[in-house]
Amino acid sequence: MKIYHKFFLYHNKLLQPYMRLLFRLLATVTYLASIMLILGVVYEHGFSLSEQEAVGIHLLYKGVWIVFLIDVTLHILLEYRHTKKNFRKVAWILSWLLYLTLIPVIFHRPEESGAILHIWEFLDSHFYRILLLLLFSLLNLSNGLVRLLGRRTNPSLILAVSFLMIILVGTGLLMLPRCTYDGISWVDSLFVSTSAVCVTGLVPVDVSSTFTTAGLTVIILLIQIGGLGVMTLTSFFAMFFMGNTSLYNQLVVRDMVSSNSLGSLFSTLIYILGFTLVIEGIGMVSIWFSIHDTLGMSLEEELAFSAFHAISAFCNAGFSTLPGNLGNPMVMTNHNWLYLSVSFLIIFGGIGFPILVNFKDIFVYHFKRFWRMIRTRQWDKHRVHHLFNLNTKIVLITTVLLLVFGTLAIAFFEWNNTFAGMSLADKWTQAFFNATCPRTAGFSSVDLGALTVQSVMIYILLMWIGGAAQSTAGGVKVNAFAVAFLNLIAVLRGKERLEVFGRELPHDSIRRSNAAVVVSLGILFVFIFVLSVLEPKMSIMALTFECVSALSTVGSSLNVTPLLCDESKLLVSLLMFIGRVGFITLVLGIVKPHKSAKYRYPSDNIIIN
Repeated sequence: MKIYHKFFLYHNKLLQPYMRLLFRLLATVTYLASIMLILGVVYEHGFSLSEQEAVGIHLLYKGVWIVFLIDVTLHILLEYRHTKKNFRKVAWILSWLLYLTLIPVIFHRPEESGAILHIWEFLDSHFYRILLLLLFSLLNLSNGLVRLLGRRTNPSLILAVSFLMIILVGTGLLMLPRCTYDGISWVDSLFVSTSAVCVTGLVPVDVSSTFTTAGLTVIILLIQIGGLGVMTLTSFFAMFFMGNTSLYNQLVVRDMVSSNSLGSLFSTLIYILGFTLVIEGIGMVSIWFSIHDTLGMSLEEELAFSAFHAISAFCNAGFSTLPGNLGNPMVMTNHNWLYLSVSFLIIFGGIGFPILVNFKDIFVYHFKRFWRMIRTRQWDKHRVHHLFNLNTKIVLITTVLLLVFGTLAIAFFEWNNTFAGMSLADKWTQAFFNATCPRTAGFSSVDLGALTVQSVMIYILLMWIGGAAQSTAGGVKVNAFAVAFLNLIAVLRGKERLEVFGRELPHDSIRRSNAAVVVSLGILFVFIFVLSVLEPKMSIMALTFECVSALSTVGSSLNVTPLLCDESKLLVSLLMFIGRVGFITLVLGIVKPHKSAKYRYPSDNIIIN
């Protein structure tokens, strides 16, 4: 028996290099099959197919199905231990569901009607097979992207390239014949795709009259992907199905989503997706109640309208299916609840996922404390202090101050201007809504071109500051703005350390905040200068507004976006991309990081002021 055991061990060692080569080739074929399947689905639903093309697409699906069956079977047969270790229960369920598609191939259609016939027809249905193959394709591609992190590939570069790839895919999808009524140029399609993925909202065309239902579906999917982040989605998908990823993968993903530890990484990803779906769901219901039986839509159209605007608002995108955005006459009167619902969705999306997780922790703590009191009938005198962490305090206080300032200022300057003729409740609602939208969702309820100069300047300031870090919002972020402002106060007061709420802020946070502010202003100067050369007939105020809106991924405009030439549209698209990915992230992805030196030069002073 020992001889046979040694023989099999030796035999296994001999086969090991060939096995690795086989699985590498199989992984490459599987990746290609995944991409081909997605392209086939897009082609099938984006074009009107001839009978010959339909047969070709069907053969493609069959080929991909065979590749996936071979892939799963070989992994189970030849690498069972490794597969058992890496596969989660969900992955095993998917594998068995894939094997169930063999039943209609092996067995003929039952002649008698009943449950068995219904099951056979379901397993043989086009919908079931394509949905399953799409899930496998997404799993394979997500796994491949996460594996790139395990090869010490620069995470910043992967993040930037993944956003760029989604933008290019979105550009192609929006140019499909079934996505538009009368077609769209590649520049406008690229612009809209960039705006959707970067959750901006700037558009060179009228969304409602240009895009069909299929086009609007593509746009809202791009918004959702861009709002959550490509790496967040792919990391969740890979970890949810495969479970065991490398330690380096988990460390990189942890830094991306600001998780406290590796143990809480998967739960953090769950919270991010969970908060998104719950808040968007509540927002959808709230919006539906505000528009029900008032816009002349059917129930399906009302639900689609509510879902689209809930996702667009939470992701701070600012896209609307109404002509004229939310300034459409159909919603301008007796729809204050709609504006308030959209405003609070923007706020929740803009305060950041770490703050939402902190809210969850506080709620769970108080609930457990209350439940313990009910169970023991004694109030627990020992309570945890500092439930709100420093980041939450800074973000919430800064956000509230900016919202109050913006609401009062816009109400003061627009009371008898763009708000003229409105009721008192409408004026205050519109003031709050227009103070919220620059943070950074480009919805509009009034003609921004008719705002007073003072209101435009307030808009620019609010857009430039933006929302919180690790959120769906853009801008320099309220975190960086607050730290830079507090540092300025500390310098003016002659303090060497920056202290806030009983905590001392580290030098690295101050340095990064100041860098974010300076970089943002530098980028804006360069792009405004170049656009002023390309668009000499436009006012510098309009171009500044456009550039700040693009860089901060806001989406508001003084009605100049459709008037831009193609070169200017491409520049604004680049600015939106930089605003979403981050200039520092882009530089880190291109430039090799400098290794820390083990020596320090003598310090010296320079004259300032």
